[in-house]
Amino acid sequence: MELKRVVVTGLGALTPIGNTLPEYWEGLKNGKSGAAPIKQFDASLFKTHFACEVKDFNVTDHIDRKEARKLDQFSQYAIVSAREAVANSGLIESEPNLNRIGVIWGSGIGGLKTFQDEVTNYAKGDGTPRFNPFFIPKMIADIAAGHISIEYGFRGPNYVTVSACASSTNAIIDAYNYIRLGKADAIVTGGSEAGVNEAGLGGFNALRALSTRNDSPETASRPFDAERDGFVLGEGAGALILEDYDHAIKRGAKIYAEVLGGGMSSDAYHMTAPHPDGLGARNSMIAALEDAELDSSKIDYVNVHGTSTPLGDVAEVKAIQQVFGEHAYNINISSTKSMTGHLLGAAGAIEAIACVMAVQEDIVPPTINHENEDPALDNKLNLTFNKAQKRTVNYAMSNTFGFGGHNTTVIVKKFTK
Repeated sequence: MELKRVVVTGLGALTPIGNTLPEYWEGLKNGKSGAAPIKQFDASLFKTHFACEVKDFNVTDHIDRKEARKLDQFSQYAIVSAREAVANSGLIESEPNLNRIGVIWGSGIGGLKTFQDEVTNYAKGDGTPRFNPFFIPKMIADIAAGHISIEYGFRGPNYVTVSACASSTNAIIDAYNYIRLGKADAIVTGGSEAGVNEAGLGGFNALRALSTRNDSPETASRPFDAERDGFVLGEGAGALILEDYDHAIKRGAKIYAEVLGGGMSSDAYHMTAPHPDGLGARNSMIAALEDAELDSSKIDYVNVHGTSTPLGDVAEVKAIQQVFGEHAYNINISSTKSMTGHLLGAAGAIEAIACVMAVQEDIVPPTINHENEDPALDNKLNLTFNKAQKRTVNYAMSNTFGFGGHNTTVIVKKFTK
């Protein structure tokens, strides 16, 4: 069968460096750090005292107070970013067939704060089981997609992918496949996460995964720097409207970019550590290139997973060099996690948005906070250190990897008819 072309017609972002798409993109271009001391709770007894929190966000500015109480923070973030993307797309105004519009979302954890609070309250009580009636529907990861579909009446495919930090890229790839197979006209996709809480911080601290640069939070996320010491926990959401090309053209939609291919793989190596030679990352990128029927020499920009961990950054660079060979020196490579921190299951969504905007505006966002060369890396690569760079970006690739060895890659291209 002939596969449909899939385009991006709407975007929405709620991030630690901007609460809307324009604010987020400006933050990326300007190399803005979203890291600061944690405000949502007292983190003074934890090894890490800081995170990349969403700032100046009052949920009741967006959602009725009574309804907001029924939603975990990750669902609140999902709804707000999805609303921006849907409005941005003009999809509803075109009076679409709601049976052919779906929601495929991603979240690595779901309602962690809800789970933490309910269990803590029970443990502090007298043993009498008193639980919020919304405990379960607030907590479960799939509920974010359900709320978005309920809000708009979207009756197409509806679910949430869970593959740790690869979750929202998995969601984007699934949405892409449903549309190109002709099973939907449009899908709201992306992801959300709200892991900046005691359980999230404590859990990742126990894994020794987080930076402890408490004296300088804003410089703590420093991918590829010799003194990197772990990732910075982030939160927020990103939403994309993927749409059948013919459907988008018929309704006169603005098209931001075209989705060209997606790849997935498993390291099959370790519970939390990447394969040291980047085997799974390599296979994911190759699968995406094959799916897109694209030669690796066409890629202009790679938005890497680049979490600022000692092992992960090296493994990913090795994988890129294996996939691209000499062309690796012609590519711009950057980690926007240096600015946003690591949004866990939502990382792939906001990073795919960064790639879409890069091909839209021919600007590569930087990897900030680089001060010291790491001898374990090939420093002849263009890792876009500290300042955004102007260049023609026709094809961009986004990598996201997750605990369990999950690897995902998506490729977008500049839109041409």
